[in-house]
Amino acid sequence: MAVERYARDVVVHGRVQGVFFRATCQQEAIARGVTGWVSNEYDGTVRAHVEGTTASVAAMVRWLSTGPRRAIVERIEVTEATPTGAAGFEVR
Repeated sequence: MAVERYARDVVVHGRVQGVFFRATCQQEAIARGVTGWVSNEYDGTVRAHVEGTTASVAAMVRWLSTGPRRAIVERIEVTEATPTGAAGFEVR
């Protein structure tokens, strides 16, 4: 029986660039079995696409709401997304 995959797109606002957010995000995603990508945006936010089981995606979204220790997350925007079948977790 195939495991159903879920996906979410997340935009993280606050002091989230220059604090190792993407590298730490990749480590956290791999630890949770989540696939997708994370990138810095020109407006100072971090954008992520995460895919996995309901539980693993929810855990990753919770982590994104706080980020690494040096980050100051002010808010996140979470939207439903279509799974792309991503393999691995890429820092863009």
